[in-house]
Amino acid sequence: MKSGAKGTGSAGAKGKGGGAKVTKKFIINASQPASDKIFDVAAFEKFLHDKIKVDNRVGNLGDTVQISQQGEGKIEVVAHTQFSGRYLKYLTKKFLKKQQLRDWLRVVSTSQGVYELRFFNVVNDEADDDDE
Repeated sequence: MKSGAKGTGSAGAKGKGGGAKVTKKFIINASQPASDKIFDVAAFEKFLHDKIKVDNRVGNLGDTVQISQQGEGKIEVVAHTQFSGRYLKYLTKKFLKKQQLRDWLRVVSTSQGVYELRFFNVVNDEADDDDE
């Protein structure tokens, strides 16, 4: 039995290492808060450069992960390795918390590989009072 377990373990390791090169593209759209001047896109880009882990090491981006600013308030992350969109969402939320913007902004996935920063919908009680 032990030899069978070893065989499956080594086969799994071989399959993991010999995988084809994967290219994933993610876009974080922060144009709405950036146009209101409450979100610093350049600081967020630097935060991603500093915090993204490749092979369990921070600051190990190299050629495998490229981060660039696309127009007004958009950041594009291109990864040539296995990379999770949820990890990018996690880092975005971490940045928002650090900037104390987490109470006003949320991260929403609009389509596959595209995340957008949106304001929370605040319901005004004053609008209801005007009807009466």
